[in-house]
Amino acid sequence: MSHSNDPYSETRRLFNIFSGSVGNLVEYFDWAIYAAFALYFAPAFFPETDQTAQLLNNAAIFAVGFIFRPLGGWLLGSLADRKGRKSALLLSVSLMCLGSLIIACTPGYAVIGMWAPALLLFARMLQGFSIGGEYGSSATYLSEMAAPHRRGYYSSFQYVTIVLGQILALGLLMLLQKCLLSSAELHDWGWRIGFIVGGLLAVVAMGLRGNMAETTAFVEQQAYPGQRAQLRELLNYPKPVMTVVALTAGGTLSYYTFTVYMQKYLVNTTGFSKDDATTICTLALIVFMLLQPLFGLISDYLGRRTMLIAFGAGATLFTVPLLDLLGHAQTMASALGWYVCALLIVSGYSSVNAIVKAELFPVHIRALGVGFPYALTVAIFGGTAEYLALWLKSLGHAEWFAYYVSACAAVSMLVAFAMKEPMRGSRLDC
Repeated sequence: MSHSNDPYSETRRLFNIFSGSVGNLVEYFDWAIYAAFALYFAPAFFPETDQTAQLLNNAAIFAVGFIFRPLGGWLLGSLADRKGRKSALLLSVSLMCLGSLIIACTPGYAVIGMWAPALLLFARMLQGFSIGGEYGSSATYLSEMAAPHRRGYYSSFQYVTIVLGQILALGLLMLLQKCLLSSAELHDWGWRIGFIVGGLLAVVAMGLRGNMAETTAFVEQQAYPGQRAQLRELLNYPKPVMTVVALTAGGTLSYYTFTVYMQKYLVNTTGFSKDDATTICTLALIVFMLLQPLFGLISDYLGRRTMLIAFGAGATLFTVPLLDLLGHAQTMASALGWYVCALLIVSGYSSVNAIVKAELFPVHIRALGVGFPYALTVAIFGGTAEYLALWLKSLGHAEWFAYYVSACAAVSMLVAFAMKEPMRGSRLDC
């Protein structure tokens, strides 16, 4: 085989990792566009006079995306283990593309009645299914494609692209708001631009992913058929599955608290304007994104377990005081400073979580083993984080939420203490 076509030559390896990462970025851009533009497109789909449509609205926005994530983690994870990582990643980004284009093209309620919210609901199901399957397949692909001594560094790009997707979605909205369209135009038709851009980017990602190489680990495993990637096969790996669940519970809750919920926290609790809160969050997320490869690289030298213990200890001890300091911040600079401190702690988890989980499972069940327990845990802990925080605040006990995040982080820390260093017993080397 010539050097240029060898999927493990440095040039091809970087192209494959880039293609996998860009697809991930587009998926999370499309996912975030929905949240970013919701204020503008909701009236088109859900007339306030129709209570059934209002209920559908709530179901679509709050539940469906998260309900369908574990289903995607299961079915696309199984596909990745049976037919190849590339097949699952290609299908995943195709479904996300389809979901975005359906939303972009669906006429409003005034034109097609109940079909409008029904189509929106269907599109969100596709997107939830897609993003649920993306994580396990993407984590597996990046981990298997990376050079053994740089797995932490390269797999950290999964979170770089997740965060960059969120930043670009917010950036597009701010560009349309401040430079290109009036508020009336955004409400009327401008919100569709976000979904059209998302759909077109997904087409580019499909082209890149279509040219990716399959990982050597998967190709070699195909020579030994007989082991099936089925959900019941995961019962043979109870310890790795519970490790994924426990690490994800604390990690994803901290991540959602300090990314998704933070904008509302800075407005509702601290008292910043929406514009100032958005600016603080965007700047902090850019710093957070840039930290991922650095922390991933450190994990290649110090070990994954060290990073996870540092995250667990930091989140257990400092979540409550940091949320308190953020709640009383007087200036944008002080809020940004404390926010970055919180994201430094979260980076101990986010930078290594993909590689840690991939190293726990053998190749024939790896994408399913990483993807399904992760998606299920994110649906339970990540999906409820914001609502639980707002509910406890409405009861007058906002601080209880901070203690809940700390408690979950403590569980993650204990599991990290108990586990062996994943690098040393890595099943990626089997």
